[in-house]
Amino acid sequence: MFWLLVIYVSIPFIVKLCPSIQAKIVFLNFVRMPFFIDLKRPQDQGLNHTHNFYLQPESGVNIGVWHTVPDQRWRDAQGKHGDWYDATLSSAHSAILYLHGNAGTRGGDHRVQLYKVLSSSGYHVLTFDYRGWGDSDGSASEGLMTSDALFVYDWLKRRLDAKTPLYIWGHSLGTGVATNLVRRLCERGSPPDALILESPFTNIREEARSHPFSMVYRYLPGFDWFFLDAITANNIHFASDENVNHISCPLLILHAEDDSVVPFHLGKKLYSVASQSQSLSGHKVQFVPFPPTLNYKHKFIYRSPELPTILSDFLGHQQTDDSA
Repeated sequence: MFWLLVIYVSIPFIVKLCPSIQAKIVFLNFVRMPFFIDLKRPQDQGLNHTHNFYLQPESGVNIGVWHTVPDQRWRDAQGKHGDWYDATLSSAHSAILYLHGNAGTRGGDHRVQLYKVLSSSGYHVLTFDYRGWGDSDGSASEGLMTSDALFVYDWLKRRLDAKTPLYIWGHSLGTGVATNLVRRLCERGSPPDALILESPFTNIREEARSHPFSMVYRYLPGFDWFFLDAITANNIHFASDENVNHISCPLLILHAEDDSVVPFHLGKKLYSVASQSQSLSGHKVQFVPFPPTLNYKHKFIYRSPELPTILSDFLGHQQTDDSA
């Protein structure tokens, strides 16, 4: 018991003295699950209509990317290479840029299952590992995650037909990247066709305070000073509640009520802020909760049989408004 007490008391001081530790806990990019996956072979994960390739957001830095074509093209995709996949982007099928959360890689099982759902619904899905994740070069930071996302978005946008919708989907920590990205796009006058946030939070400080990892220290005097200020010291903010006041595109929020990683009340709070945002006035803002009886928790919303209909109703309505 004595040594447990020593460890318990020591950890806050270690984090305060070495704030880089807190950054690693936020990103968890050193946790590569599932283990032993070959990211060059998405077909090993059941994605036999997916192409793996690498882009360079800056000289000497490679990031790994997967492009999954709509399920209707899976037979045509067999044995094809990069040029064929690039050419498919000129089709009329909409595209989704997926921004994953912390830990794992673009090959995480719950992520792969979502790609399959989106592909079967007729979307191109482009996803990538931020630098410092998976087989991508470099080290992690909020700024670099956002700049990587912007680089991949622009790469994809250039290859799509001008009239083809391009949506951005973020999950968990990726929702913070997504709102950062969309804010940049809106500020330069080129918003995406819609933003979809799955299991989002308001900002990283509120999420860290609510995270299960913080439970044993949450009520410790000085918790904010020891832990949350260490996050800020690493220039990590992910301020989605601020970003939604600078976003001007349709916004869909999906959240399971039994999510213990990013509590449901944070997603609901973000929706409340977004619904009052002046920049989102005139755009559709929708919140879709999933009751705890469904057991979707933090990363299983893809299991919802309603998801394709939710998406088509939301995105289809948005497209109808644009053509009116």
